[in-house]
Amino acid sequence: MTITAIWRYPVKSMAGERVRSTQLTNTGLLGDRVVQVYDRRGRMITARTFPRLLQLHATLGIDGEPLVDGLPWRSREVEQRVEAAVGPGARLQRFDGAERFDILPLLVCTDGAVSTFGHDVRRLRPNLIIGGVGGLAERQWPGAILRLPDAEIALADLRRRCVMTTYDPDTTAQDPDVLREIVRRFGGELCLNAAVVRAGLVEVGNRADLIAR
Repeated sequence: MTITAIWRYPVKSMAGERVRSTQLTNTGLLGDRVVQVYDRRGRMITARTFPRLLQLHATLGIDGEPLVDGLPWRSREVEQRVEAAVGPGARLQRFDGAERFDILPLLVCTDGAVSTFGHDVRRLRPNLIIGGVGGLAERQWPGAILRLPDAEIALADLRRRCVMTTYDPDTTAQDPDVLREIVRRFGGELCLNAAVVRAGLVEVGNRADLIAR
């Protein structure tokens, strides 16, 4: 098995970026979800309730600070785009703590499960895609360790999927049948929540070995 894709999302709930390599830290991929969106009441919000956020594209600049549509995330232009997606008073704020993740710092998907899913993988918002995995073999992985050349990942449990999967990543058009299909075919669970056991460099093409629980 190998890593076939790495995705990170510098601003939580915005479209992310596919990268060739990055550091895996104790709190996930370097730069992943380090900026979040808050409403005017100071509550962290996501594209589950404001899907237009998915049309904003976040990347990580060379200085380690996120860019939104190529603009500095603190800029007035970005503030206006966030307010247009969410409403007046919405703002971005940086927080690097582990609490910024909904569950665990990593989401690991396999090529077999993604192929069986049959829709755009961006609907699943993975961090790592592991290639060379047949069918739905990932469903037997909870509790195992994924060993990479310079890092190790603990695979905790299958991810319960939510309404985010129903939004087209490009148009944000909603198709509720996508989530209904996940419930019907996969029991509502697809891909794996994971935590970092040993930090280090991760690269596309890295060998990935599954160490049984």
